[in-house]
Amino acid sequence: MATIRFEIEKFDGETNFNLWQVRMMAILVQSSLKEVVIGKKLENLNKTEWEELDEKALSAIQLCLANTVLQEVLMEKTSSTLWKRLETLYATKSLANHLVLKQSLFTFRMNEGELLRDHISQFITLLNVEVYIDDEDQAMLLLCSLPPSYKSFRETLIYGRDKLSFEDVKVHLLSRDKLDNELHLDSFKKLGHCVRENQTRVSFDLAVYKSKARSLPVSKHKFDSANSLHSSR
Repeated sequence: MATIRFEIEKFDGETNFNLWQVRMMAILVQSSLKEVVIGKKLENLNKTEWEELDEKALSAIQLCLANTVLQEVLMEKTSSTLWKRLETLYATKSLANHLVLKQSLFTFRMNEGELLRDHISQFITLLNVEVYIDDEDQAMLLLCSLPPSYKSFRETLIYGRDKLSFEDVKVHLLSRDKLDNELHLDSFKKLGHCVRENQTRVSFDLAVYKSKARSLPVSKHKFDSANSLHSSR
């Protein structure tokens, strides 16, 4: 019977340890080495046979570790102690990172004036935590992350329908954002038009005033004063 070869990506200490552990155990099961790794000694095996299986399991795990990780566990001489050492080093660390990511997601908030598209993009990135979050819960998390100015919008979506989906909330948010931008641009254009009209009106009124001022007769008093000044000289 031909031997089936299984391969997985080497664990480097940065990728998800829990997923690697599941895949590694699947390979050990297929190779009939699981019992050795978990320390469940089979009664029908003598000491030599057990040690041979343990050596195979040990080497199988070592071959699936990157050099940086392997250096940390080189002192382990049996597959079971190696397995436990890896769990001690990385399972807790993986859980801590996982909880930090969940905390970041659940406390993520959008500030007033922040670009909505940027907020949604960051939210989607945080959603990539390695845990299943129901689609409706994703939608609620996004709605709850919005600032107070979105209160009416949030309540309309929550209380105005029987079912809520993340994609539905995202589409409605982006549509509102587009409409707000168009209204803001239109208001800005109208404001600019009013300013230009006022400037034109002021310029026209000033020109009329200057024209009328030039057409007014010089008063006799000013004329006599000018003649007196001239005679005195």
